Amino acid sequence: MKTEISAAADPAAAPPPAGWEEARSRVYAVGLAAALPSVERPLTEADGHTLADPLITRTDLPAFPTSSVDGWAVRGAGPWRVVGRVLAGSAPPPLTQDGTTVEIATGAMVPEGTSAVLRVEESTRTSDGSVDGVPRAAQEWRHPGEEASAGEELLPAGIPVDPAVIGLAASCGHDTLRVRRQPRAALLVFGDELLTAGPPGAGRVRDALGPALPAWLRRYGCQVRPADVVGPVADTLPAHVSALQTALAGADLVCTTGGTMNGPVDHLHPALAALGADYVVNTVAVRPGFPMLLARLVGTDGRIRFVAGLPGNPQSAIVALVSLVAPLLAGLAGRSMPVLPHATLAEPIAGRGDYTHLALVRRDQVTGTVRPVRHTGSAMLRGLSVADGFAVIRPGGAGEVGDQVPVVPLPLLPGDRAW
Repeated sequence: MKTEISAAADPAAAPPPAGWEEARSRVYAVGLAAALPSVERPLTEADGHTLADPLITRTDLPAFPTSSVDGWAVRGAGPWRVVGRVLAGSAPPPLTQDGTTVEIATGAMVPEGTSAVLRVEESTRTSDGSVDGVPRAAQEWRHPGEEASAGEELLPAGIPVDPAVIGLAASCGHDTLRVRRQPRAALLVFGDELLTAGPPGAGRVRDALGPALPAWLRRYGCQVRPADVVGPVADTLPAHVSALQTALAGADLVCTTGGTMNGPVDHLHPALAALGADYVVNTVAVRPGFPMLLARLVGTDGRIRFVAGLPGNPQSAIVALVSLVAPLLAGLAGRSMPVLPHATLAEPIAGRGDYTHLALVRRDQVTGTVRPVRHTGSAMLRGLSVADGFAVIRPGGAGEVGDQVPVVPLPLLPGDRAW
């Protein structure tokens, strides 16, 4: 990487802050342009990745006629003489004579020559052991290709792989999937005032982002090793440059906390300049979280890396995470730009003048409405711990009761707080 100062990373030459929606679009575009390479993964390791190729079925679905019920595969008119039994997993001989039947299990292959499947609960046995009954008019079996035909595209590239996708891939004959490599992320925590253990005191505060951000990044599909979380990094320019160089050597994305302004010990901007970084976004017109940034570097190997500068205040850092990091990661994975759901406000939310306001909200699981939570100062985490996402209040306005507003969901685990 370059070591000379780059004018592109000179904060004095920075343009006005980007609008929030513009910033999201800009970082998504650069992420998509640098989409990570594809790799082959067994189905057991594909969860959480993104399809790099369309999912094509290798066979008809179902591949052969299968019974929908337990009962009798019959030929011709009844009563029927029982000539065998068909269980799932076996290939039965054909029914060649009218008046014959085989007992059949749900999911078993329907014998060639079958004219109907009679449900077991709608059948009777005669004194000589034959089967009698009236089959329903609708056929009680699934036809080959009913769900999909061999060679058909089931899902496009860019779809996140979840358990449902894994099951579908297995059902149509795949043992592996070609997916995007998951991004490798590192975290650098800046600030001599931070404690890494015990309660705060004597002018020092406990680092909350060092333990929390790796978990947030993993929710977004990143790989973060414990060794990739470093800090607090000393408040000197050489220490910042060295820490960034080391982290960038093994990561696709380096997130930093603190130091995004231009104070006496804010060394992130000079460090980025020393490394030859170019800003994708340098400050965003959003509250909280204004002094966020995303920078891009090209290594000597030609590979693009990114540095996301998150503000030091914890809630501001999470605003930066959902505003810049999430769209960037979607692009790197080859996914679509995240579409924001809308929700109805149950309580008013104040605007922030010319800035977009991202207000922490909790969703009512019954009505689907959202209302702001308490304890939402930029340095606070209590409100975040009970919130489901951020309501987006656009510049120049406010949110009134009944308004439909976009919401940025937090990447939470399923449960009571699931979106």
